[in-house]
Amino acid sequence: MKLLVFSDSHGMPLYMREALERHRTADAVIFLGDGERDIQQMRALFPEMAFYAVRGNCDFGSDAPVREVLDLGGARIFCTHGHAYNVKYGLYSAVCAAREAKANLLLFGHTHEALETYEDGLYILNPGSISAYPATYGVVDISDSGILTNIIHRN
Repeated sequence: MKLLVFSDSHGMPLYMREALERHRTADAVIFLGDGERDIQQMRALFPEMAFYAVRGNCDFGSDAPVREVLDLGGARIFCTHGHAYNVKYGLYSAVCAAREAKANLLLFGHTHEALETYEDGLYILNPGSISAYPATYGVVDISDSGILTNIIHRN
C-alpha cells in the first residue's frame, strides 16, 4: 500500500496537486492539517483517491478530528497535526499517544520541518510543509516486509 502524506499547505495547494498527479497510483492520501480547504479541493479533483485528514491549529471552524488512528495496509497509523502534542518542543507526548494507541507509524506536521526516524518499533514521519521552501511531502510504502518512509523534496 502506498500513502501520500501532506501537511501545512496554508492555502497554497499547487504543489500538492502536482504531487497527486505524479503519484496517481497511491492508495490513500493523509493530510495532517493547516489547509483543510486545500485538501477539500484535492478531494474534488481526485475523487478516485481515498483521503483522510486531521485538523491543524490554523483550520478554524473545522470539524475534522485533532487525531485519527487508521488501520491501513496492515499498519496502525496515528495521525495528528501535532500542535495538541507540543511537537515544536519535542516528540515525547506524540510518541506516548501513538504508543498508547498501539500504532506502529506516527504521522505529524506543524513544525514545517521534514523528519523521518524510527524508535523502538515506531516509525515516525513529519512530511514537512507542502507550501514552504523547500516544499516537502511524504511517501509511505507498507508491505509484508514492513514500513518504508520517504521524504520527497519538490524544489
